[in-house]
Amino acid sequence: MKNSIYIGIIILSLLIAFNCIGYAQGDKYRLQPTDVLKITVHEQPDLTTKTRVTADGYISFPLLGKVYVMGMTVQGLERELKALLEKDYLVNAQVIVFIEEYHPRQVSVIGEVNSPGKFDMPEEKDMTLLEAIAMAGGFTEDADINSTRVIRIKDEKKETINIKVKNITEKGQKEEDITLEPDDIVVVPESFF
Repeated sequence: MKNSIYIGIIILSLLIAFNCIGYAQGDKYRLQPTDVLKITVHEQPDLTTKTRVTADGYISFPLLGKVYVMGMTVQGLERELKALLEKDYLVNAQVIVFIEEYHPRQVSVIGEVNSPGKFDMPEEKDMTLLEAIAMAGGFTEDADINSTRVIRIKDEKKETINIKVKNITEKGQKEEDITLEPDDIVVVPESFF
């Protein structure tokens, strides 16, 4: 009886662990430079590869050479490699991609917050503006919270997003609590009143 309880607990623990891994590597995460991937092809040990995504978004893979992967999901890359391998080399390629090391996803919070700095973003979910400010210890007494802005570099162009935080916190306009992207800079200026 005790053994079956222990076995049940072990099985449940394994299912939870695999579910968490699957979620973190699921459809949401997009491959980025510096991610380290382990790629295996069933019954093809010569194709087992550990590779890092280059700064320009490529990996090196046996038989295929350079493959562009930036922005793909794990499942998308598995489908892409399967199609490329089946085109010229294998009949039924079964490809498994595992992310061994993630690109550091960080956001900076500067200005009138209690603990300014760089903060890691969770891999398994998005981070909002207010969550980043909370990680930075919240606003100081001198903060002009309605002049908060997010600076984002997109396609090598600087974009500034102005956020009126009081609309979120006092008026309940949750949709204005934007989702941050890696390398965003949250700026909380000082109030002059």
